[in-house]
Amino acid sequence: MADVLRSLRLGGRGDPARACALALGAEGVALSLLVGNGRMAEPLWCHPEVSARFEELQFTLGEGPGPDAVRTGSPVMEPDLDRVRPDRWPALLPPARDLGVHGVCCFPLGIGAIRVGVLTVLCDGDRTMSVQQSADATALAAALTGALLNGDGRWQRGEDGNGNGDRGGSGNGGPVLGLFLDRPTGLHRAAVHQATGMISVQLGVTMEEALLRLRAHAYGSERPLGEVADDVVARRLRFNNSDDTTNNASDNGDGFDDDMNGPYSPGDGKG
Repeated sequence: MADVLRSLRLGGRGDPARACALALGAEGVALSLLVGNGRMAEPLWCHPEVSARFEELQFTLGEGPGPDAVRTGSPVMEPDLDRVRPDRWPALLPPARDLGVHGVCCFPLGIGAIRVGVLTVLCDGDRTMSVQQSADATALAAALTGALLNGDGRWQRGEDGNGNGDRGGSGNGGPVLGLFLDRPTGLHRAAVHQATGMISVQLGVTMEEALLRLRAHAYGSERPLGEVADDVVARRLRFNNSDDTTNNASDNGDGFDDDMNGPYSPGDGKG
């Protein structure tokens, strides 16, 4: 773990998620940042693929150890999901087990009331997290928090450990995270952000309520949240307040609004 923390501090190259997973002796590791007014979790890096799929599952459902850690500001340690009460995360637990996730420990990134992200650690088949693993993960979360909050002037100036040059930074005095902690060049979940805004206007509700409605539809239709968001942005799906469901543009009663017109239509319709 000391080598990983040193690489983080100096902006080292390589696959940070894989390096962190190996250092922690974990099945997987994921780092997500909180962005926008809605503080949506944006994935920065994950290893292996099951970590990315678990992060997407938590994001789609809006429940799990990650959201709980962000909300409370305290680590959520559940190394054995079989021991978790079924009513704690009723929508998450069955599909998480289907993914082969044995246990999860999530560490919030932030100081006080400030939250900047969450570190997710997937436990191995032993369904335990040792004291040393917990200490290492806590240290890693603290280091990531410091980097993201620009606790080290080098991150802000974009310098390496010798005070030289720009290490992938913005060059404008903004946050610079180094090569080991490169900020995303774009939002992985841009469609979700955009769809949430559109639903907020369609229903006349807050962004938070709009995201809940989007998540509820994704869960009810057993589809990924991003896929449903794509339909909203493309005007294939529209939400309204009749019967508290979505409606079809052709009003055929099937609960969907298939509106092919508008600025986001794949056709030539007008908004």
